[in-house]
Amino acid sequence: MEIPVSMSKSPYWLFVALVLVLAGLQYRLWVGEGSLAQVNELKREIDDQKGENERLLERNRILEAEVIELKKGMETVEERARHELGMVKEGETLYQLAE
Repeated sequence: MEIPVSMSKSPYWLFVALVLVLAGLQYRLWVGEGSLAQVNELKREIDDQKGENERLLERNRILEAEVIELKKGMETVEERARHELGMVKEGETLYQLAE
């Protein structure tokens, strides 16, 4: 019984096709879109963004506390006027020292 030539080469081409499919999948896993490197980069960006969000939330808490303080009392307004604008009360004398 003789095996036709086309059937004897069939497993070889199937093997080559499977190796090519495997190589394509490996390429996508390591280099292509959605690769492990891209996933790791996105995770790092997410961690960076979470850190930035925490920093901004803390800044917002501080600003909110300042707003509440400004609405409540005049002491904070006076302190800011003195510090940021260089204002003085009536009857006070300002001494400025130059170095």
